[in-house]
Amino acid sequence: MQQHTLPAPGKATGIPIEALGPRISIYTAEFAADPHRAYKEMRENYGALVPVELAPELAATLVIDYRTAVNILTDPEHFSADPREWQKTLHDRTWPILAMLAWRPNALRSNGEEHVRFRRATHDALAGINQYGLRALVERTAVGQVNTFCRSGSADLLSQYCLPVVFAVVTQIIGCTPELGEQLVAASVALFDGQDNAEELFDSALRELTWLKRTDPGDDVTTRLVRHPAKLTDDEMVQQLLTIISAAIEVPQNWIANTLLLMLADRRRFIAGLNRGLPPSTSAALAEGLFTNPPMACYCLTYPVQPILAGKVWLPAHQPVIISMTACNSSPEVNTGQYTGNDSHLAFGAGPHACPKPARIVAELMAETAIDQLLDFLPEMRLAVPAEELEWRPGPLHRALSTLPVIFPPSPPQHIL
Repeated sequence: MQQHTLPAPGKATGIPIEALGPRISIYTAEFAADPHRAYKEMRENYGALVPVELAPELAATLVIDYRTAVNILTDPEHFSADPREWQKTLHDRTWPILAMLAWRPNALRSNGEEHVRFRRATHDALAGINQYGLRALVERTAVGQVNTFCRSGSADLLSQYCLPVVFAVVTQIIGCTPELGEQLVAASVALFDGQDNAEELFDSALRELTWLKRTDPGDDVTTRLVRHPAKLTDDEMVQQLLTIISAAIEVPQNWIANTLLLMLADRRRFIAGLNRGLPPSTSAALAEGLFTNPPMACYCLTYPVQPILAGKVWLPAHQPVIISMTACNSSPEVNTGQYTGNDSHLAFGAGPHACPKPARIVAELMAETAIDQLLDFLPEMRLAVPAEELEWRPGPLHRALSTLPVIFPPSPPQHIL
């Protein structure tokens, strides 16, 4: 593994990240429309590290090279997950995206013993999910949701299928009441869209959920967190739940939608066999999507603990370094065109702050089951518009469609087992 060290005085030959060229705005609709072209131009003009803006005048360094990203993510000694020193330097604290970047007492934004404590609690709470029960829950939820639009012959899969299915499943496995669930999905959308009220929405709902499970426990994620040996306080409970819920809704929702787009845009490769009674190649499409359009396009933030030389570029201390999983996954040494069984992608991060394995298992099970149920129900489904005409939600972190309109022969509802 590459070691990041300061060169001896007088021997520093690097240049500051700011000197590479103008900062590129990665939060705009224009960037969201064609990030792959933008990453290609970045490589040609900047190399592995790119000065960017996450919001107007909110500077960061974007990593678009696979090896550089792995070196950073596996080097917590030099690249901290804690943003508090950076936050002290901010002249403007009204950027909505700060809700996704700011320090919290959770595993993502902590180091050392606190990171281990929070991560273990989250890992164990998610590991307690029964996978057979989860698959059955997704199947029932998916059929019920398709029944709401199957007679119409058309649908927006994003708003009518992907989000409702994921939302219903996630709120049930964490132990929500229907009323709290509605508050949480609104909070999750507000968080990823950078709305000002996201924090208040989450805090209110999650404190109520924590209180509910302290007094009336059940077989759910929240109860396992409440009872965990980590002895989480109410404030810590809110933050662990916020991390779990926001990721468990946004990531599978985008993964399902992006994979459906891939499959519908290339029916011959993924869906053609349905007419001959063959299953769709869902697992292959899910694997390919993690390389080409991962649900979180840029994330895994770190902060150099001191000015540091990465390659030939100086990174300033305590300033955000963000990994573009999409760009890194397209690096030739990792993207060979062979996706099935290839886990070298960075869609779930790397190093000590990578997405815990139980969370990955849950997300993949939800995504694969939801896609299979939909295509089994409506095998003749097609895109309602050409794939290149679809719009993507702007924002520096996610890779998320705005809509996914489809058409299909009207079908009668199915019985829910």
